[in-house]
Amino acid sequence: MKRLFAAIKLYPDEQFLQVYYSLKQKLKYDKIKWVEPENIHLTLKFFGEIQENRFHDINKALSAVTKNHKPFKLSITRTGIFGSRYKPRIIWFGIDCPEIKLLGEDVLNTCNRFGFFYDRQNFVPHLTVGRIKNIENKKYFQKIIDQYSEAFLQTLNVMEFVLFESILHPTGPIYKVIERYPLICV
Repeated sequence: MKRLFAAIKLYPDEQFLQVYYSLKQKLKYDKIKWVEPENIHLTLKFFGEIQENRFHDINKALSAVTKNHKPFKLSITRTGIFGSRYKPRIIWFGIDCPEIKLLGEDVLNTCNRFGFFYDRQNFVPHLTVGRIKNIENKKYFQKIIDQYSEAFLQTLNVMEFVLFESILHPTGPIYKVIERYPLICV
């Protein structure tokens, strides 16, 4: 069994890291599990624990998706939270790009046809950057999030997506590339 997910790998640039570390510094007194910059990605489909004999089906589904999409640019331009202002759970950076929505929905629909069913209602393109354990001062926390709500982080050329294996360790996950899927739009 392997824990698998399909995602777009992010390679943070200087601007991205500046915003990320500034946000992290301002919220250093809260209990937040920050995603390491080298592990930040945009999940297209989380498969979960998959038996190795199903890899062929995943590969067929994801290969089929590549034929429907050409490379594109996306912009990371917002900061927000999942959960409520009173009980925030996740800090995310948001994506502005219609192509990513189409790609994400295509991945979900195609995988669904191959027997890898939806695990959530809608595809919401975002980068999870922090998992919130506890916020001491919710008013201050929201003030900081609001300061970064329209922050430009990075533009990224999306040429491919990747199938990763997530290997869980006490120190944090390790993401191993299983297969790359270049966007070729034939």
